Amino acid sequence: MAPPKAGDQFRMPDAEFEAILTRAAEEGAKRALADVGLDGDEAALDIRDLRSLVDCIRLVRRTAIQTAVRMITTGVMLALLAGIAIKLKIFGGGP
Repeated sequence: MAPPKAGDQFRMPDAEFEAILTRAAEEGAKRALADVGLDGDEAALDIRDLRSLVDCIRLVRRTAIQTAVRMITTGVMLALLAGIAIKLKIFGGGP
């Protein structure tokens, strides 16, 4: 039995069309996961590990930025203290 035609187009019930789209989406998702190696029984564990790895990378990046800011701040403070010490001639009498 051929589907009814309307001009050059075939018509099908909405429910059947949605079922075809759902099946195609599921098969496409399975194929995409298989292409990147995230299929099988360990896929959920792999995805959790990847998310954990990304979280660790974000933590390292944030910590590195905080450390750099602290080092720059400490350097500026030491330079200011050295300037004050020189200005007040704390480390020996000069001319």
